[in-house]
Parts: sequence; structure tokens; C-alpha cells
Amino acid sequence: MTTHGLTTFILYIIQTIISERYYHPPPRVTILTANLPHQSSWNPYNWFTHPTHTKKSHPTMARFSLIPILSLLLFSAVVAAAAVSADDPLIRQVVPEEEISTDHLLNADHHFSLFKTKFGKTYATAEEHDYRLTVFKSNLRRAKRHQLLDPTAEHGVTKFSDLTPSEFRERYLGLKSSLKFPSDANKAPILPTGDLPEEFDWRDHGAVTPVKNQGSCGSCWSFSTTGALEGSHFLQTGELVSLSEQQLVDCDHECDPAEKNSCDAGCNGGLMNNAFEYILKAGGLQKESDYPYTGKDGTCHFDKTKIAASVSNFSVVGTDEDQIAANLVKNGPLAIGINAAWMQTYIGKVSCPYICSKKRLDHGVLLVGYGSAGYAPARLKEKPYWIIKNSWGPDWGEDGYYKLCSGYNLCGMDTMVSAVVATNT
Repeated sequence: MTTHGLTTFILYIIQTIISERYYHPPPRVTILTANLPHQSSWNPYNWFTHPTHTKKSHPTMARFSLIPILSLLLFSAVVAAAAVSADDPLIRQVVPEEEISTDHLLNADHHFSLFKTKFGKTYATAEEHDYRLTVFKSNLRRAKRHQLLDPTAEHGVTKFSDLTPSEFRERYLGLKSSLKFPSDANKAPILPTGDLPEEFDWRDHGAVTPVKNQGSCGSCWSFSTTGALEGSHFLQTGELVSLSEQQLVDCDHECDPAEKNSCDAGCNGGLMNNAFEYILKAGGLQKESDYPYTGKDGTCHFDKTKIAASVSNFSVVGTDEDQIAANLVKNGPLAIGINAAWMQTYIGKVSCPYICSKKRLDHGVLLVGYGSAGYAPARLKEKPYWIIKNSWGPDWGEDGYYKLCSGYNLCGMDTMVSAVVATNT
């Protein structure tokens, strides 16, 4: 068995044992049983495909002491995982050239050629081309490891595969997660959760605009903000209007006086609740068509006579996931912050990474729904998931969307959640 296969098997055994002894499924989870699937061959352009699963009784485990076995398995998993730890900060970034050249699955030069054609990539000099090829090779290895540690999703080549992790963070992540919520942000009231639908998606109800593209500007926070207000404005008026992120990039420098360096800063990052505070004070946002997006910092030219949507109030939603779901259903799409560590290589399906920091929030996105059909083979049950609208264009993820396991505050998605209510005008 290969190191990858051994690690997967060890993680599966640990997860299964812990789940049997300690895990209680959250509401809206359907328990299934199935055979452990064999690990599929990974190919960066023919990503992870699960074998057909059939219902089958799981044999009863013999009763014996689990402590020595768990200790041994955990130690083995740590040793196996040590080879993939480092700069990501969780996944190793750089691999020896000889390891790439001997792995036929990676075939980096061929896939780099496909990558350039698919995403229209060109480079100014031969030196830049060679450097990006080197980065691409490292990201192929990284994507393969992401696939190992997030087997329910598909990971592979994306339009970001020629960027180093630090370049990716600087250009496409802009959430200032260290900032505090504004002092006048109310806590969302507790809502009833008994009658929540099994699945819900605001796209099916007309409250979500098409996926947008922030470009190489750390303005994700502005797209999260406008998306939430667009949805609430639709609920209040029945009209879906695309609102201006560029107005926020150019004009919103709202600060929290309780914290130093807590100001929204255009392409250098910001916070959704600061942006809601700005909209309250400014009176509203213009339409996208009246104040179009440029993807770079500019001079503010906000026109109050062209306000298209305004904020009545906004609130901070607690970390209970049933409350998050209830607020989503009642108030419309929610502005949230997440850790985007697994998103650079994400292709599709439900992401349930074994490891993802809950504290290092670095990306603002829009929560638009939830589902229950995401199968997690290592957990032998259906896993519910969140449906998240991203701002990297429709050629990323599942037509611009990200599916993330719910129930665990995975990647910190429960930590920073805000609901906004638009004025009824």
C-alpha cells in the first residue's frame, strides 16, 4: 500500500472509530452505511470520482480496548502526514523535482500546456514562463495532497494553479478577520428552527445575482456585502438589482474606533460589517451599471441621486448552525468569512477537509443555501453542506460556487456571519 493509501486508510479507521463512540449527527442528517470505497486514481484533469455506493449492513465491531489501537493509528497518521506539512500552513508546497518527474500522474509539462490553453495564460518572458511552470508543478503536487485529505471534493488544476500560495492570498483573499464587529452591530435574535426545510437555496427563489469576478483585487469583502444586500433588497421589494462593489472599494473607509488599523481599504481588504456601517451612513449603494467594477482602487464618485438599495439594519448571527440556517431562510443570503486554504485547488463536489483552521478567516463570501446530499465515504453517512457563492467568476468551482460540509464550523464558516435587512424602497 502506498503512503497516500495508508494515510487514507488510517484516517478512515480513526474517523470511523471516533464517530462510533463520540459523534452525534446534527439535525437533518440521514445515516447511511456503505463499503469503504477504494481510492480512485487521481488525475488533475479527470478528478476524483466516487464508485457506486450500495446500502449494506456494517458488521458489528468486536469489543476490545481502543486506546492502544487509536494511539498507534494516530501516531502512524502523524508520521505519514508529516511529509505534507509546511508552508500552506498545513500542506507542503515544494516537492523535489525528481519526485514530480517520476510520477506519471502529474506529467506537468503536458498539463501546463492544457492549463495555458484552457485559461488563456500567456507570460511576458521565457523566464516568467519557466518560473510559472515550476509553480504549476508544485501546485499539482499540492492538489494531489488536497485530494487525499479532502476526498469528498474534487481537487486539481484551476485558473490559480500558476500562483504561489502567498500570491494567491495577496491577490484573491482580502478579509480582515482580525477586525472587530462595529460596536452598534446587534446580535441576531434567536429564531425557531423546528420547521426548517431539509434543503434550501436562494438561487431557486430569484434572490441571487450571477456570479461576479473580483479579479486580482482583495475586494472579496465588498462582494460578500453587496450579495447580502442584493438578496435582502429582493425580499423587500421583489426586484433583484446588481449593486456596486466599486463604490465600496473607492468610498468605504469605515473604521472601528475601538481597534487600530481597522479600516476598510479597497483592494487591500475589509470587513463586511464595516461596509454595512458605511452604507448606513452614506445612504445606500448605486447599481453596478451606474458605478461599474474596475478591480482596482479609485477615487470615490458616489452619486446620492442614484441610490438603488439601502440598509435598514444588520446583525451578527451566532455560531449555532441551526440558527445560521434559520437566519438564511428568513433574511436572505448571509455575508460570511471563511478560511480559503482549500479553495485554490477546488474543482467541485462537497469539501470536507480533515484539517482546516477555524481561526484564520481570510475570505469573504456569500452563504446562499444548504443541502443534504453530499456523501462522505470515510464517515459512512450523508453529510449536509453549505452552498457558498464566491467572487472568482463562473469558471471556478461549481459554476462559481463552493460546497462546504456543515455541522463542524469547518474552516471557521460559523465564526463571522452577518445578516442585513434592506429598506423597503
